[in-house]
Formats: sequence, structure tokens, C-alpha cells
Amino acid sequence: MTISIMAKEARQSAEVIANQLVENRPVCASLVETLQKIKPSMIMIIARGSSDHAGVFAKYLFEVELGIPVCAAAPSVSGIFNQQLNLSNALVIVISQSGRSPDILNQAKVAKQGGAYTVALVNDATSPLAETCDSFIPIRAGKEQAVAATKSYLASLSALLQLCAVWSGNEALEASLKALPGAMEDVCEQPPQLTLEYLANVQNCIVLGRAFGYAIAREVALKLKEVLGIHAESFSSAEFIHGPVTLAEKPLSIVDLAIPDESEKYHNAMIEDVKRRGARLVNLNCGDYKLHPRVLPLLLMQRFYLDIEQVAVSMGLDPDSPPGLNKVTETV
Repeated sequence: MTISIMAKEARQSAEVIANQLVENRPVCASLVETLQKIKPSMIMIIARGSSDHAGVFAKYLFEVELGIPVCAAAPSVSGIFNQQLNLSNALVIVISQSGRSPDILNQAKVAKQGGAYTVALVNDATSPLAETCDSFIPIRAGKEQAVAATKSYLASLSALLQLCAVWSGNEALEASLKALPGAMEDVCEQPPQLTLEYLANVQNCIVLGRAFGYAIAREVALKLKEVLGIHAESFSSAEFIHGPVTLAEKPLSIVDLAIPDESEKYHNAMIEDVKRRGARLVNLNCGDYKLHPRVLPLLLMQRFYLDIEQVAVSMGLDPDSPPGLNKVTETV
């Protein structure tokens, strides 16, 4: 049986992250020395697509673990409206797989002009973005050929986790990061959680998660759209009850992302509510791994990427080249 490029690349994630954690430890330590001198009062994330979803993960991560407020850049502010923001005493993290998208490059330059200290989290260390920013953290995912990002997204999360662990001095988090690649390899051999049986006749669905679960819900919804052509929308399970929950009164398919962290009981209460309303649910979970809760979402995503690739193949779709998409997307 022919294995798709997407499946091969997803399975490389554990090895990629194991190498990244070793190679990037001194990079993070050096960057943290600089950040401790700067003492940034805020963090801005510049990104699009899957990289933007990594940025949402970063928002929860740095706010929860470091207490520093994090916001997302609106690229049109500088790119279309030509406005210069005052970003003095801000850390700007620019996340990109290619480091070549014109609007992302422009945003990085404008952020520097606004007084920010800029850090590129980029897969291509020779890219213009790496040269533009004050410093950069290499994602080290290697070449990614499939249009749908897998290993570069997971490696972006692990790079952010390592930076956070070093910056906060969180030894428990660092220890779990070292154990993460082994757990990811194990997850690859576990049974599927998302199957053709559930998705065969689904045209629209909702992806629900809370906090870090919501951060990865955005990526899950994107992959359902771009790989399977299913209209999927992500919500925080807390936000879903503010109006959209009425959708559950009709036949509604929901992908439930269960993360065993501080948000678990609140998320589960919302899931029970939509279940009572008649929603059709499938649960995706992190398995029974005794790791720091911040790294567990990566295990869920590792299994999800393999599952959605298999569903695509079963549907007769090409998971490597979704129609109408390119690896590098250029926007103004």
C-alpha cells in the first residue's frame, strides 16, 4: 500500500522534536538571557494559517505560565491601512513555516520599526524572515512537501513549549518535553480515534475545546476543511454556549477535544450539555500519558493527523495536494 507524504511527514514528528529539543536548548537559553533584560510587558504573535493556530497555543501558554499578555497581530493594519503601531517594550514572535510570505515579512519589519524585539520561529533558517528579525528559533522540521502542515505545526508547538519552559524555569515542563517524542511514537501505533464511519456523511461540523483544547481546535477545523472538504468551525466550549449552542437542537456533528488539564471539568460540563441536546459526538483525547498537561495536546494532534490522512485516502481524496491550495500562500 502506498503511504502518502502527509502520513510520512506526520510520523516524522517525534524524531523532529527529539532533535529540535537538543539543538534548540542553547538557542532558547541565549534568547531568554536577552528577554530577561528586556522584560517585555506584552507579546504579539504574527502568523497565518497553521502557524496562526500555533500562535493561539502560544497565547494560552505564555499567559498561563508567565503571566504576560499575548495578542495576535492584524496584518492588514500595516499592510493595507499603513498604520505603525507603538510596540516599545514588546516581544513580537513571528511564526512561519516558509518565512517567505510577503505580508508576514512586512509585519515583521513594521514591528521592528515600532520598537519591538522580534523573534522568528521559522522552519527555513535561510529565509528572509530569519534575516529580518532580531533573532530566530529554528523549527527544524525539515522539508515539508505535503500542502497540509503536520510536523511543522507540532514542531512549532514544541519550540514554543521549550522557550516557555526555559524562560519560566519550569523543570517539570522540560522533563515532560524530553519524554514527549517517545509518547508521540507510541501514539502513532494506537487505534484511530477519528474514523470514516463518523465522517462519511458529515458536511458540516463543530470542533469544541477549552483553552489549550480550543487552540488546537482551530487546527483540527482547518484540516477537516482543507484535507476532507468538510465545513468545520472551531469554538471554545465556553463560547459555544453563548448562542451557537442552539445548533445542537438540530442534528449536529461535534468533534470533542478532551485535554486533561485545569479546564477539563468545565469543558466536560459543556460537552454533557450539547450531548443532552442531541448532538452527535466523537471524542479525541490525549491517551493515558503521565506528562505535563501543556504537552498533552501534541499527542492528540499526532493521532489526529494520522487519522484524517486515513479518512482522506478512504474517501478517495489526495491528502498531499488538496484542490486549490499551495504550500506557500502569498497575501498582501
